[in-house]
Formats: sequence, structure tokens, C-alpha cells
Amino acid sequence: MKTTSLFSTLLVLALAAGCSRNDGDIGPAQKAGKAVDEAGEKVAQGLRAPLEKADEAAQKLAQRAEEERRQLAERTEAAREKIKDATAEAGRGLEKATGKVGEKVEQVGEKMQEAAR
Repeated sequence: MKTTSLFSTLLVLALAAGCSRNDGDIGPAQKAGKAVDEAGEKVAQGLRAPLEKADEAAQKLAQRAEEERRQLAERTEAAREKIKDATAEAGRGLEKATGKVGEKVEQVGEKMQEAAR
């Protein structure tokens, strides 16, 4: 039965019963009102648990996404540092190789001059 139908039925019963009251007793309208309140509370409680679970799942998902973003940023920065270091090392290697090639060219030039004498 739909919640609204349940509330409507209980409300109609409460109104039909009237508001007559015995001294010290709870009247039919009050009983019906109490039943409506209790039914509403049951419905609310039934919705609270799934909503809390959904909220908790959303929070966990957001935390995982933030952790993944942080790790990705760290890995990206580490990769940049490695590329920077590799580039610097390649530059030093190129300078060293250029120096050796220059020395060999000088040696060949000296040998050519000696041979030409």
C-alpha cells in the first residue's frame, strides 16, 4: 500500500471516529493521530538507512578519487624529475662526447701536420 494511501486511510478513520473523549482516556482521533505519526516515523526510518548508506558510499568514492588524484600528481611530478635528470645526464654525455671528438680531431690534425713535414 502506498504511504499516502495509508496516511489518508488513517486520517479518514481518525475523522470518522470523532473527537469524543472519555475522562483520562486517549480518544479515537488521538489514537489515529498516534498511528499516523508512528507510520510516518517507520517510513522515515526505512528511508534513513539507505540514504545514509548512499551518503557514506559517496563520501568513500570522493575520498578514493582524491587519493587517486594525489597519487597521479605525485607520479607525474616524479616522471618530470626523471625526465629532467635524464635530459641533464644526456647533456653531460653529449658535452663529454663532443670533447672527445674534438681531442681526436686535434690528434688527427697533428698527425697530418707531422706527415706533411
